[in-house]
Amino acid sequence: MKEKSADDTEDWVPEALPIPSHWIYAGFELAFENVSLTGLKIPQKEYGSTGEFPIVDQGNELIGGYTDDADKVIAPERDAIIFCDHTKCFKYADFSFAPGADGVKVLVPREPIVERFAFYGCKSLRLPDRGYSRHYSFLKKSKFPLAPVAEQNRIVAKIEELFSELDKGIESLKTAREQLKVYRQAVLKHAFEGKLTAQWREENKDKLETADQLLARIKKERETRYQQQLGEWKAAVKAWEVDGKPGRKPSKPKKPIVTGNPGIPEELESHCTNQWPWLRLDDISAVSGGLTKNQKRNSLQKKMKYLRVANVYADKLILDDITEIGVTEEEFDKLKLVAGDLLVVEGNGSIDQIGRLAVWTGEIDQIGHQNHLIRVRLIDGMLSRFFLLFLLSQLGRKFIIKQASSTSGLHTLSISKVSGLPVPVPSHYEQEAILSEVDELLSQLEMMEGGIVAEENRSEALRQSILKKAFSGQLVPQDPSDEPASVLLERIKTEKAKQTKPGKKKKRKTAA
Repeated sequence: MKEKSADDTEDWVPEALPIPSHWIYAGFELAFENVSLTGLKIPQKEYGSTGEFPIVDQGNELIGGYTDDADKVIAPERDAIIFCDHTKCFKYADFSFAPGADGVKVLVPREPIVERFAFYGCKSLRLPDRGYSRHYSFLKKSKFPLAPVAEQNRIVAKIEELFSELDKGIESLKTAREQLKVYRQAVLKHAFEGKLTAQWREENKDKLETADQLLARIKKERETRYQQQLGEWKAAVKAWEVDGKPGRKPSKPKKPIVTGNPGIPEELESHCTNQWPWLRLDDISAVSGGLTKNQKRNSLQKKMKYLRVANVYADKLILDDITEIGVTEEEFDKLKLVAGDLLVVEGNGSIDQIGRLAVWTGEIDQIGHQNHLIRVRLIDGMLSRFFLLFLLSQLGRKFIIKQASSTSGLHTLSISKVSGLPVPVPSHYEQEAILSEVDELLSQLEMMEGGIVAEENRSEALRQSILKKAFSGQLVPQDPSDEPASVLLERIKTEKAKQTKPGKKKKRKTAA
């Protein structure tokens, strides 16, 4: 027999706040009609960006897309409440719409429950969190607090008055957050235009290299590293031959070619500063791919932890879910990440996802990466965070998008495209000076953003407090002359008993 988990529906007891004596709790399925959506749900791939009818799904926005298929549209006689089964979100629809994708329940409050009262009442319910699993089984087990109709209207009016004030504050916080984003990009822009370190350069002329000196030093360092790799390769080949040549012969390292010519797109040349030389990314690094997943790897005895696209975000690594993959000895040594490696997301056609990148800081030993992540290992003297911030700046993003574009309309990066990205290359000392200035300014911005997040959380807590008061009878004064909710409940039961088939549908206004 299957053991019950703590959050199984049958073990869960819905919260029931104390309510006034003339209120009453109603079973959820008595208070709401669950509209049948059989054959109506539209898959997300069929959404249009325009159309006659809006599609309401469980996405963040009220309207997820549009359709011209009138046969998919529902128009309940009363305003509907859309419950997002996976996310526990409630939406309010006072227009005809088509239900989208999966995980959507369309609930219509029964007469004479006030629709907005029903909506806010739903939002006041406290359901357990089962992640991305479904939650409707908990919702329909909930008890819905019913107030007299007149009081329902008073409660709705008061909630909307208070929420209106909260919404103004939230709008101000959103504006402030957007301003911080703009300021952050301004900081990065000034950093990579050389403005933040103009005085530093004046005071540290003795530490500065000319473009020719820098290029000569980079070529020398790359050649030294190549000769070291060549020696390691020769030793590996010799050992491979002594062992009887098992498996593939070790791969010979490629000789580096430092061109000093980044090929900056003409339309972006005016955005590039002349303070420092510009090089291709592979002039100052080794750019390589990762592990390709296939069935053959299941039989390999040696296992290696590896990072996937899901672990890498913009200047952020999420390491909660790390898996293993079979590898050969050569792959294990070749693909091990070291602290300071840049990891760039190859992308899947979406502009927003392409070129996300983060710096590996060595949190997990002996770990590699999949082939959809491109590794950039910088030469000595080049600071990973400097180039990370450049590629996250507006100019860096423009270069990435330019490189990722294709004639087919899809956008993706490759090893060769990442290798060819133009980057500014100040001296090591100036990179340090820039990072010092930038990190101080960004730290201030993070503190401000933390304050905004705290205010948003406070506002959400206040919103929930208002709903809790509203649906325990504490938000507005009661009127003894109001018809008791018990009478209202009997009318609902009577009407439900008469209902032998779904109510008639009529044409309603559509959302703008």
